[in-house]
Amino acid sequence: MNSHDCSWQGWLRPDGRKGIRNELLVIYTVECAGHVAHRIGESEDNVHVLGFSGCFDSPYVIRILSCFARHPNVGGVLCVGLGCEYTQPEKIAEVAVRSGRPAEWFYIQDSGGTLPSIEKGKELVRALKKRMSQDAKSVSMGWCDLVVAAECGGSDFTSGIAGNRVVGAFLDRLVDAGGTGVAGEIVELVGLKNALLARAANEKAAVEIESAYDKMIEYNKRVQQYSISPGNFAGGLTTIEEKSAGAYAKYGTRPLQGVRKVSQALPCAGMWMLDALEDEHFMYYGYTNPSDTQDVLEHISVGAHLILFVTGRGSVTGSPISPTLKITGNDATYRKLEADMDFNAGGILTGRCSLAEATECLSDLVEATAAGTPTKSESLGHREYIINYKYQDAAAKAKACDSC
Repeated sequence: MNSHDCSWQGWLRPDGRKGIRNELLVIYTVECAGHVAHRIGESEDNVHVLGFSGCFDSPYVIRILSCFARHPNVGGVLCVGLGCEYTQPEKIAEVAVRSGRPAEWFYIQDSGGTLPSIEKGKELVRALKKRMSQDAKSVSMGWCDLVVAAECGGSDFTSGIAGNRVVGAFLDRLVDAGGTGVAGEIVELVGLKNALLARAANEKAAVEIESAYDKMIEYNKRVQQYSISPGNFAGGLTTIEEKSAGAYAKYGTRPLQGVRKVSQALPCAGMWMLDALEDEHFMYYGYTNPSDTQDVLEHISVGAHLILFVTGRGSVTGSPISPTLKITGNDATYRKLEADMDFNAGGILTGRCSLAEATECLSDLVEATAAGTPTKSESLGHREYIINYKYQDAAAKAKACDSC
C-alpha cells in the first residue's frame, strides 16, 4: 500500500468530503411509515431504505439519522413520516439540505395514505436521482481520504489469530498512509485497560480511553453479563478475556487518537475508538451490544466509508450505506459461505500465506471496493439495519450534529 501511487474516483460533496458511493437514502421516522418507505425504495437502483421504529422522542436517533443524511457516501435523501411521531422528517431533510444535498420529505397522513404516498415517493425518488446526477462531481481519492471501520461478529477461535489480525495489520498500513481507522465493541476489551492506555496518543486520549473502559466495566456489572455468546463457545472461545484479546487484534498497533461517541465525527486521521455504550442512564436489555448490525450503523454514523466485518462462524449481513466486506479466518466457514464471504484469511493459519501477504491482498480488495467494485453483500442486495434507543450524553450533541 502506497498513498502516492494508489487512487480511484469518488464523489465530491458540497461540504468538502469525498464518498466512494453515490446512494439515495429513503429514511422513515416511525415504524408506521416503514411499509410505504420500503415500497418506495423497491426495485430502485442505488436506493436504500432505513429508519427508526419508535414513536418516542430520542435525541440519539435524531443525531444518528442526521449523520446518515449527510454521510459522504450519500448523495440525496427522501424522508417519510406518518404525521404524529416525535422524529420529524422535515428536520432530517433540512440537515441534508444544509450539507448541500438534494432532499425532500412528506407525511403519509397529508398525502392520501398508502398508495398515493408510494406514488408520490417514487416521483420524488426520480426527481432526486436526476438532481444527484446533475450535481455529481467526480474527484480523485486515495488512502489518506479513506475512513475504514472494523467490526467482528460470530467470532470463533480463528477470529483473533487470523481474521481480526489481518484487519489490524491493514488498519496499521492505512493509518501509516494518512488514512483513518475506527473500531468499537468496547465490551469486548475486558482486561485490556493497560494495553489501551499504553497506546494513547496524548493525555487527552488517555483520559477518554480510561473513562470509556471504566464505563464498560460498570455496564457489564449492572447487566450482569459479558459480551460472549453460545456461538462463541461453540466456535472454541472459552472466556470473555480470550474473546477480548482476539477482538483487540483488529485495533492494530498504532497510537489511539481518542474516543468518539455515536454520530461524532473523527476530527483527524489516525486510529480511533468508538464508544457506543449507553452513558450513565443504562438501559437494562440484559445483553451487551445485542446486534452486530446496530454496531455497523454506529460505525457508519462517524463517517466510515466502508466496513471490514470479521466473522469466524459466518455472517451474511450488509449495511445500507457503506459497503461491508465479510472476512473470515476459518477455511470451513469460507467454503460453506463462499457466496457471502469476501475474503479468506485462513491461509495465515494453514501456512498458505504470511500475514504480510494476506494484508497486501486485503489492501487490494479494499482499494477495488473503494473504486466501485461491489461487495458480496451489495451484489446480493443485503440491507440489514437496526437502530435501538440509547442514551448518550446530550453534551455531545453539538459536537456530533455540527461535524458529522
